[in-house]
Amino acid sequence: MNPLLRLLRFALPHKLRVLAALPAMVLYALASGGLAYIIKPIFDESLPAGDRVGLISGALVGLYLVKGAGAYFSVYLMADAGQRLVHDLRTELFQHMLGQSTAFFGRRTTGRLLSRITSDVSRVQQVVSETCGDLIRESLALTAFATLLFYHDARLALVCMTGAPVVVYPLVRLGQHVRQTTRRSQEQVEYLSHVIVEALTGHRIVQAFQAEPFERQRFARASRRLYRTIMRVTSALSVLPPVIELLGGVGIAGVLWYGSREIAAGDLTLGEFTSFMTALLLMYGPVKRLSRVNANIQQAIAAAERIFEILDTRTETGDRAGAAALPPFASSIEFRGVTFQYPDDTEPVLRGVSFTVRAGEVVAVVGLSGAGKSTLVNLVPRFHDVTGGAILIDGVDVRDVTLRSLRRAIGIVTQETFLFDASVADNIAYAAPGTPRESIVAVARAAHAHEFIVDLPRGYDTLIGERGQRLSGGQRQRLTIARALLRNPPILVLDEATSALDAESELLVQDALAKLLLNRTAFVIAHRLSTIRRADAIIVIEGGRVVESGRHEELLARSDSSYAKLYATQVFGQEREEPRAGVAAAGVLSGPAAGGTR
Repeated sequence: MNPLLRLLRFALPHKLRVLAALPAMVLYALASGGLAYIIKPIFDESLPAGDRVGLISGALVGLYLVKGAGAYFSVYLMADAGQRLVHDLRTELFQHMLGQSTAFFGRRTTGRLLSRITSDVSRVQQVVSETCGDLIRESLALTAFATLLFYHDARLALVCMTGAPVVVYPLVRLGQHVRQTTRRSQEQVEYLSHVIVEALTGHRIVQAFQAEPFERQRFARASRRLYRTIMRVTSALSVLPPVIELLGGVGIAGVLWYGSREIAAGDLTLGEFTSFMTALLLMYGPVKRLSRVNANIQQAIAAAERIFEILDTRTETGDRAGAAALPPFASSIEFRGVTFQYPDDTEPVLRGVSFTVRAGEVVAVVGLSGAGKSTLVNLVPRFHDVTGGAILIDGVDVRDVTLRSLRRAIGIVTQETFLFDASVADNIAYAAPGTPRESIVAVARAAHAHEFIVDLPRGYDTLIGERGQRLSGGQRQRLTIARALLRNPPILVLDEATSALDAESELLVQDALAKLLLNRTAFVIAHRLSTIRRADAIIVIEGGRVVESGRHEELLARSDSSYAKLYATQVFGQEREEPRAGVAAAGVLSGPAAGGTR
């Protein structure tokens, strides 16, 4: 379907504003025609004989008032309808992106997605807020002027219209060229946004490796490509006005020649000729604006196509028809022959994984980097959907319940902490806005975060910067644990939650995690031996398969087991001899990664 027709769906809720703008446009057109017509009595009656000067002067002022009011209300109402349409479109696009799977974001960068919401929507905004109004308003004005021309002298009007068909073909060809070039320019804007976001979010790495010259060059190349593409559009759009002016000049010359003969013959009065010429000259403004309408519409179509490309993307993890809310978790989580393969990969990451976790059990998932540990736990909250087999909670396939109810039952603490540019209190209460301050303080105390929070300049109301950059790694991690504690989920996923922390921070974080794990069913990706000894079960993943499982002592007793080999080669760090004082007693299950996994 034509993207402009699809945009009408967003315009329907605001049709009353468009309909209200139509009378104002009609008044604008009639007043514009009236201003050209009133020239006739001025030259034929008021100037020669001084008749009705006051009446005509009053009418002249009144016409300008009506024209101004019509222009104001038509522009305002159309802009209001357009802005509301664009607001709805931008909101739906943003919501649609948020509802996509992890794979969707893996295929598209943040900068490119940001460009769709900002740059592409801005292109559409221009056409619905301005161009559509210009199309209707100036077309009506043009009709009024043309009617006046034929009223005065039909033959002379036909002479003036002979050049109009010459403009049509260039307009069509120009529109096609502008549409193609605009799409390329939007792609260049998208890439430029990607370069900017990458450089700014990774500014520490850029500065640490002194890569500023490289990033400047990369930005300059992208900016130059965008400049060249935009200039192609500008060049195409700049051709038409001179052509129209030339045709207008030819038409005016013809009118002067023909009109002088008609006046000399007494078939046309000076007032009629002057009124005719005024209408003809006033037609130039609407014609010039309308000549750009097609180009603007083509630019909007190119942007709308890119917007609808995203809106037409269906998430792999959406709710099935008839999906019900997940009942309160009671007994078990079962992996039944689970297989998973990323869309762009040739081999599965997980192959026939089967095991069961009872309510209240803590299961540690271990293995070499790339074995599929993170992928395994990411399947529980359906960041991805299994490509084979099933995951069942209390016997119900997770794909048969709503995503909202499933994820409400799961808390996640990852190696990569993510905090928002908001206050400490807002970050802790992110999943439960409106939580009383007493509850926020209580979970902060349990997460060992209260002590450093009260030392911040504004305590719980301190803004922590983008991604919590004003806090240390241990402080950020403790805030994420407090956030999970406030959520109070029955199921917990810990993905290397103490990675890259100093010794003191790690002790505090692990003690906070011990409280978080209390009476919860948990999946833990861990590397330190001291953090998994007390797990109810340890699952060893190799090549996407479960090669063995059991408790720490059972697996270690098998000298030829994969777990024993990992232990012997110190894959779990330097703590294999004895756990740190206080950590083993807490029974915490987390640790730094040997490397990232998918």
